[in-house]
Amino acid sequence: MSDTSKYHLPKGTSADGPYDLLVTPESAGWGYSGLRILTLKPGEAHALSTGDSEFLVLPLTGSCTVTTDGTAFELTGRTGVFASATDFAYLPRESAALISSADGGTFALPSARTERSSLSARYGSQKNVPVELRGAGACSRQVNNYCLPGTFDAEQLLVCEVLTPGGNWSSYPPHKHDEARPGQESELEEIYYFQIAGEDGFAYQRVYGTQERPIDVLAEVRSGDTVLVPHGWHGPSIAAPGYDLYYLNVMAGPGQDRAWLICDDPAHGWVRETWRSQDVDDRLPFEGLTQR
Repeated sequence: MSDTSKYHLPKGTSADGPYDLLVTPESAGWGYSGLRILTLKPGEAHALSTGDSEFLVLPLTGSCTVTTDGTAFELTGRTGVFASATDFAYLPRESAALISSADGGTFALPSARTERSSLSARYGSQKNVPVELRGAGACSRQVNNYCLPGTFDAEQLLVCEVLTPGGNWSSYPPHKHDEARPGQESELEEIYYFQIAGEDGFAYQRVYGTQERPIDVLAEVRSGDTVLVPHGWHGPSIAAPGYDLYYLNVMAGPGQDRAWLICDDPAHGWVRETWRSQDVDDRLPFEGLTQR
């Protein structure tokens, strides 16, 4: 029986209070990963208490000021998710922040529950965000690696975003990270939050399980939709021809070493070898493009 209705959250169905989307460990039925999407009108502000989680403030559109503990971080932001990567702010657990926007905008607030609090609030510069072109041919995509091991320090939070040209497949070959196997695989919950270029744009997301831990999701996704991945193989993420696909990935889990280690589905892992004879899609990178 399909699990799509349980793990696919269409736009608006998980709105709560000031948030266009509110995913918490409690609402997702897991232990660590969370995501809020906040839209502010010009001149509006929002008070955020991080509680037992660490957060990023990551502009999707627009700019904002994040004020915490007497320090103000000015986030230049961006005109849209396909225009460029963005600067961002990090907030540790048990902190309070005010997010204000003079011109308005929409802001992602990815989070991870953590017992540690060794880091302070700080600014992440757009120019320091590693931008990676991954795959080749019809599997070409762009990955903006905001908050991963080796790119930005956090306690347990992992955040990146993937941009896939229309007609291409990303999150492929299908992979999983639901077992703690040192040096091979991390145990991480994952959230996919989607935006798609074009008013009628759509894409598809697949999640499927193992014999021991079954899950079955095949979701047609549109801008503002979310898919939860508690376990299992996930991918592909399929961009319909003519519609560029964006998704924000938020990951966290119980591992104390904050590793992102994945295991390909052995039935499809061979696809990686075919990229050696193919060029990267010349529509990439998206950096600097204001409209697609």
